[in-house]
Amino acid sequence: MDFKDIYLFENLKDEQLLRLKQLSSVKEFKKGVMLFFEGDEPKNLYILTEGVLRVFKSDFKGNEVVLKYFYPVSLIAELANLDHIPYPASAEFEEDSKMIVVNFTAFEKEFLNNPDVLLSIVKSLTKKLKGLEEVISRSLTMDSTSRVAKFIYENDDLFLELKQNKISAILNITPETMSRVLKKFKDCGIIEFRDRKFRIIDKKKLENYF
Repeated sequence: MDFKDIYLFENLKDEQLLRLKQLSSVKEFKKGVMLFFEGDEPKNLYILTEGVLRVFKSDFKGNEVVLKYFYPVSLIAELANLDHIPYPASAEFEEDSKMIVVNFTAFEKEFLNNPDVLLSIVKSLTKKLKGLEEVISRSLTMDSTSRVAKFIYENDDLFLELKQNKISAILNITPETMSRVLKKFKDCGIIEFRDRKFRIIDKKKLENYF
């Protein structure tokens, strides 16, 4: 992927893009590799360009709570870099992936005075804040049926793409509960399962459950 195609850098001049490439490297990661652990000190700015990255925390019992799955093109954990704080969560690659890795010390010095770059970072942080608010809201105010219904309604593409156990992890419910809710929606004519794939039949009906 060309740096010019990344929203964060789309307004940079050619000489700025050339300098950015000098500060960066493109790295490939295998499925299951950890990008960072909670508590690690950030040194680089990460941009996911291919693959899937899972960001999660662990509770006091050692259970994983998935915060978000990231897909291309996404900035990863930029707040830790900006605030110079340890990573607040861990990140693991869900499939073979590729990232642009930028030396953050040099990037901060040479590029964070660019208003277009700053605006793109603010937009990225705002989007993630909204996502965190949704996670908290789901956990505190919604039962399992409501969580699944709202997820399918707002993320129908991910529902058709992700495996059930990954969705249940995102929603912080057990895979068994997820299966029961999906069976309920199937019996109600909201979804169907055909040729080993789900299909949404009546998306409007989902609104009755959240």
